[in-house]
Amino acid sequence: MNGILRILFIFALAYGLVVVIAFLLQRTMLYFPDRSTPPATTLAMVGLRTWPEHDDMRGLLGVTAPRPANGTVIVWHGNAGAAWQRGYYVDALQRLGFRVLLAEYPGYGGRSGEPSEAALVADAQETVRRAYAEFGAPIYLWGESLGAGVVAAVAAQPSAPVAGLVLLTPWDNLTDLAQRHYPFLPVRWLLKDRYDSVHNLQGVAIPVAVVIAEQDEIIPFAHSQRLYESITAPKQRWVLAGAGHNTWPAEAYHAWWEEVMEFVTQSQ
Repeated sequence: MNGILRILFIFALAYGLVVVIAFLLQRTMLYFPDRSTPPATTLAMVGLRTWPEHDDMRGLLGVTAPRPANGTVIVWHGNAGAAWQRGYYVDALQRLGFRVLLAEYPGYGGRSGEPSEAALVADAQETVRRAYAEFGAPIYLWGESLGAGVVAAVAAQPSAPVAGLVLLTPWDNLTDLAQRHYPFLPVRWLLKDRYDSVHNLQGVAIPVAVVIAEQDEIIPFAHSQRLYESITAPKQRWVLAGAGHNTWPAEAYHAWWEEVMEFVTQSQ
């Protein structure tokens, strides 16, 4: 009996240690920033420039934006890398007549700060405010993966000057998704950043496009579908057949880019 109790004690101690480590390191398990500042020559090669021009960098603009533009699309990328690595958004959306701003997160791409839900959402709200002040309406928000959680929180603010929303490979809420990936941990007690997009989009009335990767191994189909079903605003869904979380068709010639933007601009 003493042997069994000793084994149980050791197991409980080890499990408790795992829980503590997971709690302390959870943001390193969620955010994977490329913190380096891209050289100006690199940006020029991919057709980007820093924005704003005369202040601390908040994002990157396509240098060949159409004039006049059909509006401004502000893109928040997924949880890895940096904004300058997402030039395919510029290629696809400028082709459709939009000005494209690749927003950058605090702690990514040479920006100061540390990523967290509070920091990313507050920073995104400020980016939208500044973009609206400089470019005017209409402003469309596009969020990929983590970015979808960020833009859902921004769009939840009634004063946000947003005309339409695109959510690419989104989750319903991070708590349920993390619990799925870590079923052995008490995620609901541990998680600091929750990005509850189901809750955040309840009061949104603008058009919402949801783009789901059919074979998404990071954000399984059911989580994106649950979010889509919860949306009460005008909505439309695209399922990218056979695509994984990082293998969706990003080339500019694919028809879904134009279809999505036609939908979210329908009220303009």
